[in-house]
Amino acid sequence: MTECRALAEHLVRTCLKKGADAAEVYLETGRNLSIEVRNGEIETIQEASGAGAGIRVFVKGRMAFSSSNDLGEKALDDAVARAVDYARIATADAANALPEDKAMTTVEGLYDPSIAGMTMDVKIELAKKVEKLALGDSRVTKSDGARYGEGEREIILANSHGLIKSARSSSCSFGVSVVAEKGEQKSSGGESCGRRFFADLKPAEEIAAVAARRAIEMLDPRPIKTQRAAVIFDADAAYAVLGGILGAVNGESVLQGASYLGKRLGQKIAADLVTLIDDGTYPKGPASEPFDGEGVPTEKRLIVDKGILAGFMYNTIVAKRAGARSTGNASRNGFTALPGIGAHNFYMVAGAAKREDVIKATPRGLLLTEVTGYGINPVNGNFSGGAKGFWIEDGKIAFPVKGLTIAATADEMLAGIDIVADDLDIDRGIFGMTAPTFRVRDMQIGGE
Repeated sequence: MTECRALAEHLVRTCLKKGADAAEVYLETGRNLSIEVRNGEIETIQEASGAGAGIRVFVKGRMAFSSSNDLGEKALDDAVARAVDYARIATADAANALPEDKAMTTVEGLYDPSIAGMTMDVKIELAKKVEKLALGDSRVTKSDGARYGEGEREIILANSHGLIKSARSSSCSFGVSVVAEKGEQKSSGGESCGRRFFADLKPAEEIAAVAARRAIEMLDPRPIKTQRAAVIFDADAAYAVLGGILGAVNGESVLQGASYLGKRLGQKIAADLVTLIDDGTYPKGPASEPFDGEGVPTEKRLIVDKGILAGFMYNTIVAKRAGARSTGNASRNGFTALPGIGAHNFYMVAGAAKREDVIKATPRGLLLTEVTGYGINPVNGNFSGGAKGFWIEDGKIAFPVKGLTIAATADEMLAGIDIVADDLDIDRGIFGMTAPTFRVRDMQIGGE
């Protein structure tokens, strides 16, 4: 790491010597492993390591970027020269700037050194075990495969304001998908678990049982009539709501007039039960990090506070255009990309109800477990999508349902959230977003 830090600082100085007024260097090294198993046999094992540098420079308010996956001296010198040359012909923008905050948030539990030290046999055996267990039920007839994956990454970020920061992280996951059959019917189900630390992974028995149950319980679906009824969102379906909100609080979309929430800061947009948080500091969080994609310290921020829109998300340049400050939400898709805007761990705060009590309190409605389509449109706030799950009658799950549609506006949905359960699991986030079980009082459900 010491050598990489020295290299990052050297590259910043090289940028300035070649004519840049300001410069940033983003160094990344990483390793990924993927194991696929089917019917007890190894299908693929893929392991790859890589490294690279992203170089961003500013010349008289003009910004340009280049990258290199070769950390040799000549390749990096060429990348610096390209960036400076490109900047001289780019369009100037008064907002082009780099962060200066040298502080760094302390985030616990981001790196597990034991993962790399484990033998390949241990990881293969975990994938084989979860598949074998999931196939243990006679109603489960086929495997769609089991998998294990892991990754390690180290980031070093330096800029010409004297900022130099580094972070190391790890992750691992495993899961299985199976098929249940009954007559001519086929139904698939799967489950997975991802964690920062190998020791925190759930037992294979638990993952296998959930995968098998999900395949079996969707057999014998029944049709329902088109109607209005309550919709209970399972955590696995919550992203369809949260994703649209996340897009609407993106500071760049707000500036472009492409957000249905753009003019509603400080206003009521949801029920009192709804509090949404973006937290880059959550210990062992799947999207936690000590600084964002351009070096700004991460923080825990209220986005929606008891139904009131409390803030947008910014990186440094967009914040400057908006007359705001960076919120530590610069996202980065590796060393080949410029900073965008994205969330860390984006979630709905848990309520007080038990999940089973949410179902019991619903005389008629849909327990939604899967949504297809776009969910909430962040530009106009409309919601629509395909749906499947379970029909509820008299506070009990009655039968599975497939091929439905659900529709509403975001305002109707968010204002209609009347129960929030206590089963929040940050690690269950899809695309960094998650929520506890929650109920929307009334939605249009399209059936027969």
